[in-house]
Amino acid sequence: MRPQSLVKRSLLLLALGAAMPAMAQAPAPWSDTARPAQQRAAALVAAMTLEEKFDLLHTLFPPRVIGTPGAPTDILPSAGYTPAIPRLGIPEMRASDASLGVANQVEQRKGDTATALPASLATAASFNPALAYAGGAMIGAEARAKTFNVLLAGGANLTRDPWGGRNFEYLGEDPLLSGTLAGEHIRGVQSNHIISTVKHFALNPQETGRMLADSRLDWTAMRESDLLAFKLAIEGGKPASVMCAYNLVNGDYSCENKVLLTDILRHDWGWQGFVMSDWGAVHSTVKAAKAGLDQESGAELDKAIYFGAPLQKALSEGAVTKAEIDTKILHILTGVIESGLYDHPTPAHEQPIDYAAHAGVAQQAAEEGIVLLRNEGNMLPLAATARRILVIGGHADIGVLSGGGSSQVRSVGGVALEIPLKGGPASSFSRTTWHSSSPVKAIRALAPTAQVTYLDGTDAAAATRAARDADVVLVFATQWRTEAEDVPDLSLPDGQDALISAVASANPHTAVVVESGGAVLMPWLSKVGAVVEAWYPGQRGGEAIANVLFGKVNPSGHLPLTFPASEAQAPRPMPVGLAAMRGNDAASNAGSEGEAVTPFPVNYKEGADAGYRWYAKTGAKALFPFGYGLSYTRFGYSHLAVTGGDTPTVSFDVTNLGKRAGADVPQIYAKVPGAKAPRLAAFQRITLAPGETRHVTLTTQPRVLAQWDQASGKWLMAGGTYTLTLGHDVTDPGLSKQVRLGQRSF
Repeated sequence: MRPQSLVKRSLLLLALGAAMPAMAQAPAPWSDTARPAQQRAAALVAAMTLEEKFDLLHTLFPPRVIGTPGAPTDILPSAGYTPAIPRLGIPEMRASDASLGVANQVEQRKGDTATALPASLATAASFNPALAYAGGAMIGAEARAKTFNVLLAGGANLTRDPWGGRNFEYLGEDPLLSGTLAGEHIRGVQSNHIISTVKHFALNPQETGRMLADSRLDWTAMRESDLLAFKLAIEGGKPASVMCAYNLVNGDYSCENKVLLTDILRHDWGWQGFVMSDWGAVHSTVKAAKAGLDQESGAELDKAIYFGAPLQKALSEGAVTKAEIDTKILHILTGVIESGLYDHPTPAHEQPIDYAAHAGVAQQAAEEGIVLLRNEGNMLPLAATARRILVIGGHADIGVLSGGGSSQVRSVGGVALEIPLKGGPASSFSRTTWHSSSPVKAIRALAPTAQVTYLDGTDAAAATRAARDADVVLVFATQWRTEAEDVPDLSLPDGQDALISAVASANPHTAVVVESGGAVLMPWLSKVGAVVEAWYPGQRGGEAIANVLFGKVNPSGHLPLTFPASEAQAPRPMPVGLAAMRGNDAASNAGSEGEAVTPFPVNYKEGADAGYRWYAKTGAKALFPFGYGLSYTRFGYSHLAVTGGDTPTVSFDVTNLGKRAGADVPQIYAKVPGAKAPRLAAFQRITLAPGETRHVTLTTQPRVLAQWDQASGKWLMAGGTYTLTLGHDVTDPGLSKQVRLGQRSF
């Protein structure tokens, strides 16, 4: 075009702009924040090209992409990446693993550290929704500052077997507790205008053969247990994304399971966000697309990039329609807009992080989640008069243990010890790691005049001799767990049970601090004075443990899962499929290598009665029941009253009967007509000064009191007499009241 023509065109455009200012200033409909997210997303979908849509339907896996020809220049070594569409304001999506912090498992980003929360079981043990929110808000803030905007957080799977490798990443065995805290964690993450998932949808409680395990449970029982946890998490947290799992559910892979992804998630629950796959969890194109999968994540880990060229081919052949493609993009963009990411894009460059303040969040989570399981003769808190303190085992001289797998955080303060795995399905992405938070150092700081000696425990005879001369012995016992592998049994490994027994026989003033990712057996329990369950306590774990041992912090954690007295008490005697998988590591690993092996069934015969409900049904006496936890003070309950109506309300007084301030967790359990097992129906964490009494009113969760009616697709509250019990744990007879409720459905 000639220069004169350019001038004339410019003048014409200026004239049109002056004549029609409203037209020139009208915002694009997708930028109108007054509109609902789904309407804005629909406008974006209408403006997109087919090529742009396919860019969003699968995410890149950076470790397989970085350095290849044509790779995006702004991609970071992390879990996933999708490119931006600048002309429409659609941001790039950078995903990070995230359950316990911004993960950097095998230091793929050299020198990048983040705040490491304790295991999710510690958060669950706090019974504190506000703490779950604070943890989520903290890791969300760090993710945003590091330019990540999708966090693979929000684990809501229930513990069904005590040896689950990822039990430490989840929130225990009860749907009300798990769903409530998962929802708050997700809400905290997304308060930073970034996306959180809820995962792994659904019925994904074991790691053994996780690519092949066919989880079998009737849909009614699932609605009343595992799916109830997810439903509560989605209602409370409003996650932008749901991540479907590796395993099959009732014969279909989770990521191509129409009942889960469409019938329940979309139609019944009305959820509008997007379904992403787990990394390496997609096995088909058309079936997955028709079932309700929206985005294939880390597609390079699948056998093929199913939502790339194969989906384009299916579209051209009519096996998948344009409307179905558009619906997937609508779901993705609705999640992007609802989370706040579209209107508040993450910064282009890293921002400062207040790591000191965030460390305080991690330490509080550890302190509130530590559970005092035994305290004979009030051995704890340790007296300031103790002069010779012997600490044994657990690498307590240098740090605290961390769980392994995709949740692994390279913590601020550094890694004290890291041991590569020699083999197994987790070996490519997991290490046995200790955070640099030394309990011994923290103990010395709180007992500056005492002689604190450390022995590693490898020489049991030497440890036993030293124990005889100590005023107090502290044994740190460890059991490591990781994604992709279940533990084969619940015993402490490497002869630790024998070591504890020998040391306690030599000195009864022995306390055991357990760092574990779930329940362990304690054949030495009657010999020791005290037991503290510290879980994997995160980057300030050493300080948190010492504070509890010396009474600077009054322990207030309560077990979010049952500790069995023997492995025979569990619904299954060992991880299903373990023997077969030991000879086939690839089948258990993330990726499609396991596809050549036939799926195997895992039958959840306990139905909806997982965890403590199973123990109640079978009459088995656990080592420690769900909800159990001691304190350095005592709490009493009185004046229990129950008000009926559609949703029963329970009121009562809680009194701190001791001389120390402390936190209590009153728990309401319901016995519904015709059921043998109690169900947690309400709870609240309360902090009281010595002698203080507080009146508490709790409303029970109606879906806990009801049963799912598959025929009508509704919850059915049976008419009859319900017993509501206020107790310190699920087995505590506490105070009970009965209330008659009429039949209703909702």
